[in-house]
Amino acid sequence: MADVRICDVPVAPEFARFREGFGQRFLLTVDTEEEFDWGAPLDRHQHRIDAVPALRKFQQFCEGFGVSPIYLVDYPVAASVGAAEALRQSIQAGRAEVGVQLHPWVNPPYDEEVNIFNSYAGNLPADLERAKFMQLRDLIERNFGVAPRMFRCGRYGTGPNTAQILIDGGISIDTSVRACFDYSADGGPNYRDHPARPYWLDRQAGLLELPLTTVYWGALGRFGPCLYPRMWRVPQLRGALAHARMLDRIPLTPEGVSAKEAIRGIDTAIGEGLPVLVLSFHSPSLVPGNTPYVGSNAQLDGFYDWWRAVFAHLARRGIAPASIGNIMAAVELA
Repeated sequence: MADVRICDVPVAPEFARFREGFGQRFLLTVDTEEEFDWGAPLDRHQHRIDAVPALRKFQQFCEGFGVSPIYLVDYPVAASVGAAEALRQSIQAGRAEVGVQLHPWVNPPYDEEVNIFNSYAGNLPADLERAKFMQLRDLIERNFGVAPRMFRCGRYGTGPNTAQILIDGGISIDTSVRACFDYSADGGPNYRDHPARPYWLDRQAGLLELPLTTVYWGALGRFGPCLYPRMWRVPQLRGALAHARMLDRIPLTPEGVSAKEAIRGIDTAIGEGLPVLVLSFHSPSLVPGNTPYVGSNAQLDGFYDWWRAVFAHLARRGIAPASIGNIMAAVELA
């Protein structure tokens, strides 16, 4: 097995370099998954895929801006006829791409107990994690007609065996690292000190890490990695510092982040010289009532307005959309 562990902070990261002319780009990733009650215990059977038809509308919306989303598909969605019908044509035409997202509790083989610890796939025995990934990867290729090249672990739950499994499965990019976030309280990984800049997990094998973009913003932004985690017991202080424009942690997502905040985050990421900004959201948010972030038709309208504002700002700043293909074509392998 490979020595690299995605969940560990890289001691001396080998940051990816991109060919001249690549500039700075952005990537839109969609955690394309089943709908379930986010406040209830995880359940292997209590879920729906009713939001799948809404993917077609979102895809058309993105095409209007020249953006090619990457749909990171989990097992219930990959197994649905509706998802393939909604996305296959755009994927095969290059107007969208498909990747893998592993939710182990709804992904066969079902050999583990369903609980929070096991919801992080990297905590599973290596053979079981591998079997789940390979079943999903093969299903996606069969139903969407394209071999997936990008992976995100559900709940960002990578482990000591994940990198080798991805290499063996033909994955070129992992995007499971959620920089500046810590999931260790209930058995998940701690990405608090991981870099936000793309880096090689295994250069020889061609496996690149493309972390989700999160930045610290404000007058104390440069102290964010030290200060922000110390305030987890006092969320009111975090809110007060953000309101005072002193310190805020900004992930690039419409879920819980206003367009104004996201634009601050984009400008910060650009100023820090990040070559690729990775944006994300969960596909159930495309239908009201599925997530805490979109509860009504008015909020869904606001969700699309968020993307309009963010796409417009990225265009003003000269940040073009990217795809898996042009990232891998531009990254220097030697």
